[in-house]
This record gives sequence, C-alpha cells and structure tokens, in this order.
Amino acid sequence: MKRFDQINVIPFIDIMLVLLAIVLTTASFISTGHLKIRLPETGNIVTEKLEKPLEVAIDAEQQLYLDGEPLTLETLKQRIGQTDPQRDISLRIDTAVEFGTFVPVMDALKARGMEKISIITRNTR
Repeated sequence: MKRFDQINVIPFIDIMLVLLAIVLTTASFISTGHLKIRLPETGNIVTEKLEKPLEVAIDAEQQLYLDGEPLTLETLKQRIGQTDPQRDISLRIDTAVEFGTFVPVMDALKARGMEKISIITRNTR
C-alpha cells in the first residue's frame, strides 16, 4: 500500500475559487440607496425581508422623501393615508437631522396605525 506524504490542495483551491466567484457576483447586486444619507451606527442588526418596504428618508438638508421622491410632511401624511397600515416602513434618517424633524414623521406614521417601522443603520462590526 502506498503511503500519503502530502495533501493534494488543488481541489480545495478549485472550491475556493468557485466560492469567490459566487461572492463577487452577488456582491455587485447589493443596493445602498440613491440618496446621500449618513446612517447612524449600531452594533445590533436584525434583518427580515419579506416584501419591499415603503422607504421614508430625511437627508442632511432636512428634505423628506418617500421612495426617493421629495415631498412635504403634509404630502407624506396624505400618501401614507392611502397605504395599508400593515405595510413595512423603512426609515433612513441622516445623522445630521434634528430630532424635531424626525418626530413629526414618526407621529404621522403612528397616527395612521403603522406598526412595522424599521430604522436603517450602518453596522459597525
């Protein structure tokens, strides 16, 4: 019987190259959003994706957006009034936004009975 003095690493290299190709292919499809918003940081991340959530954003200039479309707080109230209260909402708020701008948006969402609200942050890990 022949003795094995070394390990054949070529199959391992082939597997790693395939995995690298998969990672590089899927990483190019990750979307980070089109608005320039610096997200706050957190260490605890919970992700759960079922359907595309309605995205509410506030940029550094205090401009309010609904799915990338600029609008006013009154228009936001009208638009969410026509939306299902069980719909998922994602909030993207720039770190430079004052709390006084954020509260009326949350108040409008809660007044409509929307409970599924997620605040988007950057992972610090």
